[in-house]
Amino acid sequence: MYTFVLSIKKNSFHKLTENTMSTKQIHKVIFAPQHQMGNMVIKQPLPSVHLDYLDPFVLLHHGKNVVPEDFDQHHDGVDPHPHRGFAPVTFVFEGGVQHQDSRGNKQSVLKGGVQWMNAGMGIVHSERPAVAGLQEIIQMWVNVPASHKMDQPTYYPINQKDMPAYQSEDKKVAMYVVSGELLGLKGLVPTYTSINSAMVWAEKGGKLSFDIPAGQHSFLYLLDGQITIGGQEVNKYHMVVFEKEGTNIAFEVTADAKLLFMSGESIGESIVAKGPFVMNSESEIMEAYRNYRMGK
Repeated sequence: MYTFVLSIKKNSFHKLTENTMSTKQIHKVIFAPQHQMGNMVIKQPLPSVHLDYLDPFVLLHHGKNVVPEDFDQHHDGVDPHPHRGFAPVTFVFEGGVQHQDSRGNKQSVLKGGVQWMNAGMGIVHSERPAVAGLQEIIQMWVNVPASHKMDQPTYYPINQKDMPAYQSEDKKVAMYVVSGELLGLKGLVPTYTSINSAMVWAEKGGKLSFDIPAGQHSFLYLLDGQITIGGQEVNKYHMVVFEKEGTNIAFEVTADAKLLFMSGESIGESIVAKGPFVMNSESEIMEAYRNYRMGK
């Protein structure tokens, strides 16, 4: 399902403008163009012509479709496919996803849940619908350092009820922390480098303000709704990329919204992403394909 080619050298990483103020300034706002992938339509702001890599974030796919009542859990969805060298993460905003892999993991994650898989040295998995009705997910590819690309794979399925959650006093904003630490809440997923991630549901009139460490790449992606941030109006299907400097992010919701927030410490290594693999060189990509064909 996930096929693309990306080669980034170490010295080509984005050097975002310095800003000595505490508030994080907007670097750019990117519209997520639509792509046809098999029988699925997805929106992809990263990578795109506007942003090839946001170290350590490699790819963002936003998919939204309706699962019929008579769906086949053995054949619908995404068939078995391999990964190596990064963490493919699925955030489930509507519906549910059933995961099964070659390491014996089988789990369903429903609305508000996350499955965070470190592919490590290699894993084959499928992702199929878990329930009928509207399904809306984001799949995020998170790079990992070269020193951990050949680790044993790990898999963390987390449902919303188990996540640390912040709710505003007016009950208009709910933030569920998946990894890292936001608003004093620590996520349950362990990561190789500092990665803060959260799913947000917000009603019109709600406001949210939170701090992250300075120097991290960070973004907000709007699945639905509208917000005002930094004096700018941002609509659904847009990715707000922030400058590296500054620590505070604050916005107001002007139409009921669903958002994904992520920030991460840059790894600073050259990467090559081809097909379902993210490694550090062409030769490692070739080896991954060879190992997969040989059943390794």
